[in-house]
Amino acid sequence: MKEPTKKNGLGTIASRRRKAVRVKAKSRRSESSRQWLQRHLNDPYVAAAQTDGYRSRAAYKLLQLDEQFRLLKPNMRVIDLGAAPGGWTQVVAKKIGNKNSKLVALDILPMAAVPDVDILCMDFTADDAPKKLKKLIGGQADLVLSDLAPNTTGHSNTDHIRIMALAEMAALFAVDVLAPGGTFVCKFFQGGAQKEVLDLLKRHFTKTKHAKPAASRAESSETYLVAQGFRR
Repeated sequence: MKEPTKKNGLGTIASRRRKAVRVKAKSRRSESSRQWLQRHLNDPYVAAAQTDGYRSRAAYKLLQLDEQFRLLKPNMRVIDLGAAPGGWTQVVAKKIGNKNSKLVALDILPMAAVPDVDILCMDFTADDAPKKLKKLIGGQADLVLSDLAPNTTGHSNTDHIRIMALAEMAALFAVDVLAPGGTFVCKFFQGGAQKEVLDLLKRHFTKTKHAKPAASRAESSETYLVAQGFRR
């Protein structure tokens, strides 16, 4: 994997822009699909991921969060929830090293191997998941990452409730497996169902902050919640 040019943890992404691609309208393609494809093809983070060898543009979100909050350190025990296709996993594996560290990537979807990473194809909400993961990492985790997002229905209110329910389950999982002083990072969407998750995290962490990395699309309500200083 190519090392990205160092600038704000993500390389000079803006300077890597390619010539704009225009997607022509086709009778079998909806206008919304055409616009999505055109945006994707012209996304500088998509191009950068291809150049730097990351499996997804999401890798730059974690690089930017790490630069802001200093999340990743050598010899950590990390659990990556919703890991597929593996962009975040690649970033973590490189940052924490492989001498005394442990990284487990988990998803219900199959995921190609990443060196020195244990990959599990399972549901983290299963009753025995915390026990299995703690056994695999050799104790409690220092960091739990969640870039989880459910399949959407197209109904904004329903989708928001499902997204926040998943965030709450990830938070409960983190509370179960984290070591004292640990950190939890979770994808979050602004809206009316967020209070329960925030209240839960504020009870268990000394600091909770919202962050929207530059790699997160401006038009998206997506943000990330970083909870640090876990206390039981």
